[in-house]
Amino acid sequence: MNSRALVIAQKELLQLSRDRLTLAMMAVLPVMLLVLFGYAINTDVRHIPTVVDDQDRTAQSRDLVRRMEATGFYDVVGAVTGYDQIERALRSGKARVALVIPAQFEANLARGAPAQAQLVVDGSDPQIVGSAQGTATLLAAARSEQIRHARSGPRGAQGAPPIELVPDILYNPDQRTAVYVVPGLIGVILTMTMVMLTAMALARERERGTLEQLVVSPVRPLELVIGKIIPYVLIGYGQMLLILVFARTVFGVHVRGSLILLFALAFLFIAANLAVGLFFSTLAATQQQAMQMSFFFLLPNILLSGFMFPFEAMPLPAQLLSQALPLTHFLRIVRGIVLKGGVFSELRSEFVWLSGILAVLVALSSLRFRKKLV
Repeated sequence: MNSRALVIAQKELLQLSRDRLTLAMMAVLPVMLLVLFGYAINTDVRHIPTVVDDQDRTAQSRDLVRRMEATGFYDVVGAVTGYDQIERALRSGKARVALVIPAQFEANLARGAPAQAQLVVDGSDPQIVGSAQGTATLLAAARSEQIRHARSGPRGAQGAPPIELVPDILYNPDQRTAVYVVPGLIGVILTMTMVMLTAMALARERERGTLEQLVVSPVRPLELVIGKIIPYVLIGYGQMLLILVFARTVFGVHVRGSLILLFALAFLFIAANLAVGLFFSTLAATQQQAMQMSFFFLLPNILLSGFMFPFEAMPLPAQLLSQALPLTHFLRIVRGIVLKGGVFSELRSEFVWLSGILAVLVALSSLRFRKKLV
């Protein structure tokens, strides 16, 4: 009995040793997860892009901005004037936080009256809100204590703090997790289904021998690729519509922007994932291998795209890598349109990124697919 089990085990090991793709994934997957979770994933959000509306333009107002930058949690990326420019900066993703310092800020401090400043935060990511608001509150409290000490000594009178920071959370003031997660699920589900279904469908055709029959038919290679892709584009749009309906009826997440713009830009994302699936299908000999590669591709998309962890919290190399992932840019598009009511001019950079990624993926998958057919 034991000898028979050993023979079966030996046969299984021999089969595994011949499956080089599975062996490679078994070795690479643990290393990839260790690197991602140990190095790239970080919930301590720092270097939050910030714009400043300094209406006072005094030494005290500039000192407050410098102190915020010195914490390492805020990176001032520009100056704005008025709430219209603040909203445009937050909707486009140029900034996640805006500091508004009203006029008479220094004058109020000089005469002993409370000096208020406003912190406008993009509430579409609750982790950004917690880090930005908490750090600014501590900073204001520490600066207030310094001013009190300078005025009255260590035993000075206690009262209203000299500096008051008033938070204003936009787009998700109630900090509901569903508002943040549900729109992102559109991208995650499309990535999973488009890549996996395309890769497995073509691998299944090859296993059954029907792909070769299509190749020798009068159908041109381009017509074959387009014919294979069209059904999955329709499936992707159907999934998007289903998620948006559930988001509205079940979770109360309403689309603030244009549905037409969302579906138009989603085509680039769907096509990019289909190109990835097509490329995997040329590498996989079986449906099992196609599924393994799809899962391998899905993990970094979920962890590095900003779906689960804030993009600003990742180190620079991880941010650069995530820019090559289609999901990173689609999440900014879908959250920008659904949560913030963004328009095309504010999402143009994501459109350019997705178009470039799609062009590269289509070129690679087409070359590989033609080579495989030949």
